[in-house]
Amino acid sequence: MTDTKTRDYSETLNLPTTEFPMRAGLPKKEPEIIAQWQKLGLYKKLREAGQGRNKFVLHDGPPYANGNIHIGHALNKTLKDMVTRSMQMTGWDSNYVPGWDCHGLPIEWKIEEQYRAKGKNKDEVPVNEFRQECRDFANHWVGVQKEEFKRLGIEGDWDNPYLTMRFESEAVIANELMKFAMSGQLYRGSKPVMWSVVEKTALAEAEIEYHDYQSDAIWVKFPVVEAGSTDEAAAEQLLDASVVIWTTTPWTIPGNRAVSYSSRIDYGLYEVTQEGLPEENWVQKGDLLVLADKLAGDVFKNARITEFKRVRTVSADELGAATLAHPYRDLELGGYEFDVPLLNGDHVTDDAGTGFVHTAPSHGVDDFEIWMSSSRELEARGIDSAIPFTVADDGFYTKDAPGFEGHQVITHKGEKGTANKANIEKLKEAGALIGLGRIKHQYPHSWRSKKPIIFRNTPQWFVYMDRNIGGEGDTLRARALNAIDNTRFAPASGQNRLRSMIENRPDWVLSRQRAWGVPITVFIHKDTSEVLKNETVNQRIFDAFTTEGADAWYVDGAKERFLDGQVNDVNDWLMVKDILDVWFDSGSTHAFCLEKREDLMPNRQGTGGKDYVLYLEGSDQHRGWFHSSLLESCGTRGHAPYDAVLTHGFTMAEDGRKMSKSLGNQVFPQDVIKQYGADILRLWVASGDYSEDQRIGPEILKTSVDSYRKLRNTLRWMLGSLAHATGEEVALADMPELEQLMLHRLAELDKLVSEAYWDFDYKRVFHHLFTFMTVDLSAFYFDIRKDALYCDAQSSVRRKAALYVIDKLFNCLVTWMAPMLPFTMEESWTSRFGEDKSVHLEQFPKVPREWKKPELAEKWEKIRTVRRVITGALEIERREKRIGSSLEAHPVVYVTDANLMAALDGRDMADIAITSQLTLSADAAPEGAFTLDDTPGVAVVPGLAEGTKCARSWKILPEVGSDKDYPDVTLRDAEALREWDAAHAG
Repeated sequence: MTDTKTRDYSETLNLPTTEFPMRAGLPKKEPEIIAQWQKLGLYKKLREAGQGRNKFVLHDGPPYANGNIHIGHALNKTLKDMVTRSMQMTGWDSNYVPGWDCHGLPIEWKIEEQYRAKGKNKDEVPVNEFRQECRDFANHWVGVQKEEFKRLGIEGDWDNPYLTMRFESEAVIANELMKFAMSGQLYRGSKPVMWSVVEKTALAEAEIEYHDYQSDAIWVKFPVVEAGSTDEAAAEQLLDASVVIWTTTPWTIPGNRAVSYSSRIDYGLYEVTQEGLPEENWVQKGDLLVLADKLAGDVFKNARITEFKRVRTVSADELGAATLAHPYRDLELGGYEFDVPLLNGDHVTDDAGTGFVHTAPSHGVDDFEIWMSSSRELEARGIDSAIPFTVADDGFYTKDAPGFEGHQVITHKGEKGTANKANIEKLKEAGALIGLGRIKHQYPHSWRSKKPIIFRNTPQWFVYMDRNIGGEGDTLRARALNAIDNTRFAPASGQNRLRSMIENRPDWVLSRQRAWGVPITVFIHKDTSEVLKNETVNQRIFDAFTTEGADAWYVDGAKERFLDGQVNDVNDWLMVKDILDVWFDSGSTHAFCLEKREDLMPNRQGTGGKDYVLYLEGSDQHRGWFHSSLLESCGTRGHAPYDAVLTHGFTMAEDGRKMSKSLGNQVFPQDVIKQYGADILRLWVASGDYSEDQRIGPEILKTSVDSYRKLRNTLRWMLGSLAHATGEEVALADMPELEQLMLHRLAELDKLVSEAYWDFDYKRVFHHLFTFMTVDLSAFYFDIRKDALYCDAQSSVRRKAALYVIDKLFNCLVTWMAPMLPFTMEESWTSRFGEDKSVHLEQFPKVPREWKKPELAEKWEKIRTVRRVITGALEIERREKRIGSSLEAHPVVYVTDANLMAALDGRDMADIAITSQLTLSADAAPEGAFTLDDTPGVAVVPGLAEGTKCARSWKILPEVGSDKDYPDVTLRDAEALREWDAAHAG
């Protein structure tokens, strides 16, 4: 008989043991894991593992190389890493090649700021010297951002990224531009473009953001000087009237050439009837004004008129036949004596204003379009359709705005100039002003300088959207719209968003008037403006750029070098000095990544190709990179460069406000990583709905930390338990139902995880796995099985089955979560298998179909329902200190629901409820029994277990003391001790 009085049974228990620490210490541990990946050659091994597989190419939208990464970068790159890691682990060759946008105004602006600080004039510096400074600046930030992205755990080809400023890249970008020139899609035109006076360049829509701005609002009379009515009395009446316009840009009045109306709007002739108006009032009794009926009351209110009458209707035909005078015609400024026609336009509404739109074709897209579409009609009426250039690139009026030279619309600092005030004074002098006010509204600003922009007519380089490229109807717009229909969008709403932008966009503006970028490598004839189309010249440019970069365009003698022997007289040709918009650069990246790099080149055999290309960026890129890449590829190749487009939202402070330095609510990824580790930031990304705007802040991060702690503790317990695993398999049929249930849950999760990863739905993956690990495992399965794992004999089938299942759980869960939490899952994996192994080289496990047992799951759902009532009753007993642990309890469970009772038949409910004893009864429960409102038919009466407490497992049973060799333990524990002692004898 064993002396049990002094024996320490702890050595006989299979308690968890692991070196996997409870405290993660991620800020210190993660850099060690990155170093281990480098030592292992993880990236190279991934590429080797992917050989022969279909490619899943996530083509990186290039961030801009001009500063430290921000939280939006962290969201973006983490999502990309989740894509590539998950696709690699589901059987694709999913390579990630990072890239950077290196040209353009933000970098150029930074160098100019440095120049200004030193009192240095950019125009006095040789252009290629200036460009080299821009190149050096970009190189510095590429290096900084690269290390910051790597610290996030982003796996990719960091040793060989793509840069738009690499010589080979610049050569390809120029070559793509020359393809547009050769196909006749490129043209030089004059259109109103968004112009930054501060930065002295045209801007694309993607470079614009809208801010509150206070504008001067004016109501202006345009006198009728010709009336086309056949009714002489009506004509005479109209000749005494004025058409009234409303605008928030008084500075555009010198550029006015027409007034637009709409045939869908009801107009009337209105007479001022108010007596006793002061002489200084801008409107007097008897004045006749033509206005939209719906807006007349508002106009008179702004003119300080309370009494007026509607004289008659003015038809659209009358308006179309009428001619107006410019308000400045009689001021003898010179240059405003032209006729101002009334043009019928679809863009005119009666939502605000007067129902008439002041039309300055040099300062608005709609104005330009209606003016140009009416040019034949205008010429027939003897009206010159030429468009004036009223504002220069520095914001000052030109000679085309007579009487206003010297006034500036926007200053070089982005402030309001004197142009508005000067025009308002002239309109007063002309007696043309009837109302004046201010309006606060959303106005376009440059996202770089944060200063307001203007619409300004300038000569620029465009690509036609609606000119036939091949056959009839084969336009760039048609190609792009067709490509959108054949592209997968996530979320699906992105398709309509991009489609509407393509449907309504004007011709594509490519040119910028700056120095740091890829030049528009074309020559135009000085007399005819013809664009030179010469393949030999194009090849010379391409070859020079490949070896020397785009700087080759700016060296002395470049024109002669490229044109030599290819034109009759080099002096007849002008070399374009504009550069390409950086969106053309990034839109061309597919040409030097997906078509030049073998590791990224998709196989396009067959319809759609067998490989897959994904573009992933923020929702603003529908008008940016998604947009420019689509147009560039459709214009040169006839199809989109991508198979799918995935969009994420923006990052906001946790109160929903935009992050800003002034509010002090910014969250920097570097700070989060330093305090918590990158996996906490990645968990925040994985657990949120990235299709919406994401909130982040201290409290939200605490939630992520708490979730992470629960996951880590679950992993730690599994690792500790698996330290006792022998690898012995247990046949499915020999397993207890509880183990079969867990394998069934893995089979369910396998399908869900596979589908969700393909849908890029990381929130669904994370939340299902998190719930499974914390609720199904930690709070249920592990809780129940701890007794068997710790106390059962080594030969116990129950214990072996549990270890087998935990092994499968660990392998599935760690691999499934590896794309989201790569550091923690790697630490878990190497803790078990050694540092020469990596979870990221694994494939997602193949889960056997026979594990799926829906009938068993349905039965156990009923068992868990009953268990929930039992644990609820015992929780009260613990809280009231009537018991210390559930093993001290002997509840009586009353189940009057026959279906539930049938599910409990043959089950050891004491084991499942983690009590020492449990009695089931089909009788009605006594008064006062514990119940849950949502679980009718189940009631519990708690009681205390009877018997002696086992010194080993702590169960309280009458059988303790019945084994003569081990009288202080249960019979189960006695058998386990007998087996343990035999194994350790001698």
